[in-house]
Amino acid sequence: MNKNKRNKAQGHLSRRDFLNGCAVSLAAGTALSPLEAIAQGELNPSLISPDYYPPTIQGLRGSHAGSFENAHELRDGEAWQYQDSGEPEYDLVIVGAGISGLSAAYFYRKQHGPDSRILLLDNHDDFGGHAKRNEFWHDGRMHLVNGGTLNVEAPSQYSTVAAGLLWELGIDRTRYFEKNRDMFSFYRDMGLMSSTFFDRESFGADKLVVGFNRQPIRESIAQSPLNDQAKRDAIRLYESKENYFEGLSAQETREQLGHMSYEHFLLNIVKCHPDVVKLFQASFHGSFVVGPDAIPAIYFRDSGYPGFEGLTLEDLPPNLLANEPGGQHGRENAQRAGAGDPDMYFPDGNATITRLLVRSLIPGAVTGQDAEDIITAAVNYQQLDNANNDCRVRLNSTVTNVRHLNEQQVQTSYVVGGQALSVKSKNVVMACWNTVIPYLCPEIPAPQKQALAYGVKSPLMYCGVLVSNWRSFVEAGISGVTAPGFTFSRTSLQASLSMGDYSTTRNPDEPIVVRMSAYFDAPGQGLNRREQHLVGRNKMLTTSFDEFELQIRDKLSRVLGSSGFDDEKDILGITVNRWPHGYTYSYNPLSDPDEWAYSTTAQRPAVVGRQRLGRIAIANADASASPHTDGAINEAYRAVNELLDSD
Repeated sequence: MNKNKRNKAQGHLSRRDFLNGCAVSLAAGTALSPLEAIAQGELNPSLISPDYYPPTIQGLRGSHAGSFENAHELRDGEAWQYQDSGEPEYDLVIVGAGISGLSAAYFYRKQHGPDSRILLLDNHDDFGGHAKRNEFWHDGRMHLVNGGTLNVEAPSQYSTVAAGLLWELGIDRTRYFEKNRDMFSFYRDMGLMSSTFFDRESFGADKLVVGFNRQPIRESIAQSPLNDQAKRDAIRLYESKENYFEGLSAQETREQLGHMSYEHFLLNIVKCHPDVVKLFQASFHGSFVVGPDAIPAIYFRDSGYPGFEGLTLEDLPPNLLANEPGGQHGRENAQRAGAGDPDMYFPDGNATITRLLVRSLIPGAVTGQDAEDIITAAVNYQQLDNANNDCRVRLNSTVTNVRHLNEQQVQTSYVVGGQALSVKSKNVVMACWNTVIPYLCPEIPAPQKQALAYGVKSPLMYCGVLVSNWRSFVEAGISGVTAPGFTFSRTSLQASLSMGDYSTTRNPDEPIVVRMSAYFDAPGQGLNRREQHLVGRNKMLTTSFDEFELQIRDKLSRVLGSSGFDDEKDILGITVNRWPHGYTYSYNPLSDPDEWAYSTTAQRPAVVGRQRLGRIAIANADASASPHTDGAINEAYRAVNELLDSD
């Protein structure tokens, strides 16, 4: 990284700076706009500024300005006159340089040789797709946090393909867990606990309850600001052994719970006060980005939530969806959900995986040699699109059309810096999200387009807040807090782990990154999950960075202010990663047919939508109907193998 830019990133920001929407590296931000220099000439990567380093940009990131405008113009009917880039034909063009796209490049080279000519096109200013990395610098020290995808869920249950890729990249889960064996217990060993914050807007008063659900529920509820009736109903819910479906068989009870929301169950079956429902508003935010009004009650039961102890119910078969991605399923190598390792978490989330993939694909792009030094390795962005390399990544390039020229050749057109260009290739892998594919590939049959458009991705944000110290967390006795009434419903200290030369500080008087997650649902409107995602996305996209910053400061001050936190003094930097098209849509029996939720039937939209069209194959997490990392890898492998049939 450029030394001058790093020095700027170390400075303290005033509140006025943030309210103007500025980033720590604001001066460099001008140079870090889309690759205008490349678009002016012959796509010469040497024209990229030496200062080009997106991970350090703060402010509004994720789906950032410049990454979506051309796609929206395409949706609205814009057409471009494309000019051939003049490049020789590629063996493979990949639309999207996220985990699935980079994995597809990796698998294609394994099958066709390292001299395969591959071009990856991505609309963002950084590679990785949702697996982005955020860097904060303070007093010469780097502090990392994920900007998007963050977990390797139950890695011992990964498919042979997905586990094999991680192994070949140098990720040794045994070594990882040995080195970070206290990652999940460090804060607990300090006496810090999870907590729940009740906000006055939702519950009548601001109140932090430390150890909520860790202490006897009567004590937790007694400390809450719930009214007396809601308190009695909440305790009754947690302690109930009543069979609310007397006379029904286990299967009939499961079917009932699968087709009613948890909100309906609480209000109409258990007959709880409406404020009791609010306790669970954020329970599945990290999975489904909606609340109990759009999630089937059976999902709450199977995840251990209260109200079901007296029911006649049996668990699902242990091998159900055995080969589907996600730690909640059995998966290939362990035919029982939850039977594998804990989740792996890297300091920069799954950007560790994408950086390892780029290192393996493009010589000279990433320094170092193993999965330990990848955390602090330098990335030379000038090398990503170097014409001397067989594999190239071209950023800030929004694909707008993919079509067959003939049976042997595909043309991919894209817009970069206002210039419309096209390249030719033998094959194409669409590793972007499903909903945009019908706009990019008009020749796809109508039923397949309909299937691709079915799933609505969920809107969410991952935010990193660099604070000067975390003494206020210690004074409050918490390591994290759930606030079911806030948009930023999840907040926690960065995981305490070590990889290579990087480690999270364990001194409360030193800076640390606080992770904050925001989820955009629309409760109380009678909307299903897909409808709520559309409403939430609009809310996200019409909210400014200034407002998000105010929400961040407000939450941290209200939760931690009495423990010594001062947002004016303690906040050193903020990065808001906005993902309006975030988690892949997964099926559930409340909104979708049972067979889609509980079986691998070929009638699921994900399966119909991912069918190969000539020399165009589809690989992304959407193709697996799962937001998990192994789904993205598995689908890349499938897509590349489908292209073998077209050779």
